[in-house]
Amino acid sequence: MIPVSTVSGDDAAALRRKAFVEAARKGFLANGYAGTTMSSIASAVGGSKTTLWTYFPSKEALFEAVVDDIVDYYGAALQVELPMDEAVLPVLRRFCHVLITTLTSDPLLALYQLVIGEARRFPHLAQTFYERGPRRGKARLAVWMAEKMARGELRRGDPLQAVYHLAGLCQSGFYQFTLLNLPEARRADSARIATEIDAALDTFYRAWGPDS
Repeated sequence: MIPVSTVSGDDAAALRRKAFVEAARKGFLANGYAGTTMSSIASAVGGSKTTLWTYFPSKEALFEAVVDDIVDYYGAALQVELPMDEAVLPVLRRFCHVLITTLTSDPLLALYQLVIGEARRFPHLAQTFYERGPRRGKARLAVWMAEKMARGELRRGDPLQAVYHLAGLCQSGFYQFTLLNLPEARRADSARIATEIDAALDTFYRAWGPDS
């Protein structure tokens, strides 16, 4: 329980909201969306459902806050510089390395597995996750690719489609092993990941490199 009496009103409210989000994150990841109740979250924090409802009017709103909290924290890592005056491949190599490192972090893996597991029963959860996470990152990279296409450094086409291709290639090996907790993931090291990224970029550039 948070000792709210020791802090100011605004700080106490912020701390209590943070505590509710943290309790919800633990509940969702441990028990699933359906298996987590507003009552259990309120109880974990030491408050009442009435208090919880003043911060989050529904479990869906609370899930959105959990997604935002995780995505915002780890999304900061994806704010890789995308300089226009640097060659395509070195920039994408850095981006792909950060992408894989971030996506295979324990909190994001757990969130992704939760969303996939609940997607049929609660499709809005998957939509929330995608809109607040992957779509934002892809849109940012697409802007950079569009400019590179305009400069003739990439083949002209749909920049968002190019981003989809790159993301799919980067997530075709180590990421899949890690997502499924396969033995191959535990045997991977930085050299193997770098090799996979190079292979992904080679395939990507064959498709999207500038026309000769």
